[in-house]
Amino acid sequence: MSKGSVWWKPTFGIILGLAVILTGLYFSLDTERLDLDASQVVPGEKIELSNGIVHYRLMGPSDAPLVLLVHGFSVPSYEWEPTAEALEDAGYRVLSCDLYGRGYSARPAVEYDLDLFVSQLEELTTALELHDPIVVVGHSMGGPIAARFASLHPQHISGVVLIAPEVNLTTGKDVFPLNIPLVGEYLMTAIMEPIVLPKIQAADFVHPENYPEWESKYRVQLQYRGTGRALLSTIRNLTTFDPADEYRRLQEADLPVLLIWGREDGTIGPDQIALLQSLIPEIRTFIVEDAGHLPQFEQAEDVNEKLLQFLDKLFSNSGSP
Repeated sequence: MSKGSVWWKPTFGIILGLAVILTGLYFSLDTERLDLDASQVVPGEKIELSNGIVHYRLMGPSDAPLVLLVHGFSVPSYEWEPTAEALEDAGYRVLSCDLYGRGYSARPAVEYDLDLFVSQLEELTTALELHDPIVVVGHSMGGPIAARFASLHPQHISGVVLIAPEVNLTTGKDVFPLNIPLVGEYLMTAIMEPIVLPKIQAADFVHPENYPEWESKYRVQLQYRGTGRALLSTIRNLTTFDPADEYRRLQEADLPVLLIWGREDGTIGPDQIALLQSLIPEIRTFIVEDAGHLPQFEQAEDVNEKLLQFLDKLFSNSGSP
């Protein structure tokens, strides 16, 4: 047998060795070791909806106007803690929940697209027998979710608040290589969940040193099976809709809209804010100084003051809250 006929042997050995190493890394770095337990005691409440358990918090008097808080891509509903407390103290009813695939809500094996999250909010408000008037507040990816929810149900909505909302269309290039089958799954398990996603959380703040527990708090949800699948599906489905279309529909619904944006936001740039202002010409804008992508957390006092001014003006004629 000639030497040329065995050229593949060392090559095969190298490939096999790499496969073993990559497989080992995959399983050793996998953060998802637990199943969500419906009986698990967590802050707030749980309710069974069509796609599984939803973790939520409902605060404030039952006869007050409702403020529905919708979080962004991956940080669950604890991002609203300072907001919810201020709203409750001011006499409003406040509902926040973990979107599917996040926090303590279920990780169903479905497509994580805009329709899923909007239907989750519809089911949740119906199941809890919550009625108008409703003001819906969306942060980041929660912006287009809130916009669609409001434009589908304008008769129940008194106003919309968009905090650092996603505006630009996400392209396949933006999410590459996570949009490649199998490659994306590997990267989510071996790199994104254990390393990238927790570490980039600090970038949402101008002063991350003020929030030393933020990363460890974020890591809690990553231990539950199905989280990575949900986040990856969401990333891939970001390319299936244009947020600008949702804001055009919101404009047609003719609802009062407040925009809140941190001046130092490294995720949503001024170009996106300018586009949103052009799509909703009557939008009221509050720019928060010394704040990044989470102005409602980093400059809670300023944001809460502006939010309450907006709400009080909406309901001043009704005599509530």
